[in-house]
Amino acid sequence: MSEHEFGFEKWSRAYFPGNRFDVMTTNIAESVNAILIAKREYPVAFIFNSIVKRFGEIFRERRAYVLKCKDNKFFSTVEKILNDNMSEGNSFYVDNISGDERQYIVFGSGSTAKVDLLERSCSCRKFDLVKIPCDHAMAALRLKQGDNYGLRVYDYSSPLYKVEEYLLAYSESINVVPLESKWCVPQELLDVNIISPLVVTKPERKTKNTLRA
Repeated sequence: MSEHEFGFEKWSRAYFPGNRFDVMTTNIAESVNAILIAKREYPVAFIFNSIVKRFGEIFRERRAYVLKCKDNKFFSTVEKILNDNMSEGNSFYVDNISGDERQYIVFGSGSTAKVDLLERSCSCRKFDLVKIPCDHAMAALRLKQGDNYGLRVYDYSSPLYKVEEYLLAYSESINVVPLESKWCVPQELLDVNIISPLVVTKPERKTKNTLRA
């Protein structure tokens, strides 16, 4: 049985139709475990406060870092990727195959790619997955927009990379867990009778004498 029978989209990142990568890890639980590995033996309230403290530190660090990039339209890392892709795309040859300024064939670096600017798609799949123009898409934009195409690359990129979007992601405050005496628990939850697994008795086993009786 070959890989073609399973379908590339089931095992290859480049053909997967969703957005699993490049934004978040696919195993966030292991990332959290790594942060709290030394604190898992402590009481639950202490663990929650440790989580709050650590995530609060991360949020403050990220917010301070993003504020340094407020003069840019996009986050600094993305700006660098755009500039690198633009420089690489400048060496490619482009042909407009559809005649409607939508689909382009890009030749360069020993390979050929098909770009669809309307669908924000490229056969290399980087444009589709990362949501910013790849080097092939940059070459297509250069042919479509002319020498000032650098001003339009933001229109073809996901707004999630904007500085203001990053700031919104880290703008909320994370509060510590208060003392138990200050908890405000709804009455319907207080009325729930939760039985500890330690007091649950096992069903009585029938002995041979019981079976004979």
